[in-house]
Amino acid sequence: MFSRQRPRWMAIGAEFDLTPPQVMTINRIEPDRPAPMSDIARWLACDASNVTGITDRLEKRGLLERQNDPGDRRVRMLALTPEGLELRAELQERSRIPPPEIIALSAEDQASLRDILLRVMENRGP
Repeated sequence: MFSRQRPRWMAIGAEFDLTPPQVMTINRIEPDRPAPMSDIARWLACDASNVTGITDRLEKRGLLERQNDPGDRRVRMLALTPEGLELRAELQERSRIPPPEIIALSAEDQASLRDILLRVMENRGP
């Protein structure tokens, strides 16, 4: 089911003229909590040089900015701008709309699925 939703997520990003790695980067950076570029690279499972390109494009659009890490001048942090925060909220709102396969389930089946998925998330490893 999750892999069948990929085109849906890609279409949402495309509506905002964003590539999947750009969407993932925006979603990964928490409001008021800048993230080191190295963490984004690890999360995206890509080389740090790729994050530089992603960052350049998002920064050019005014969605995020680079900041120095106050504890280590060698580390570059990424923070969302007000425009980036608005876009992040919109992307997350759109991602909360259940796929048609879930909507088609009865209320009882939806509740059962929710409960099962919550148990899976509670029992997942590191």
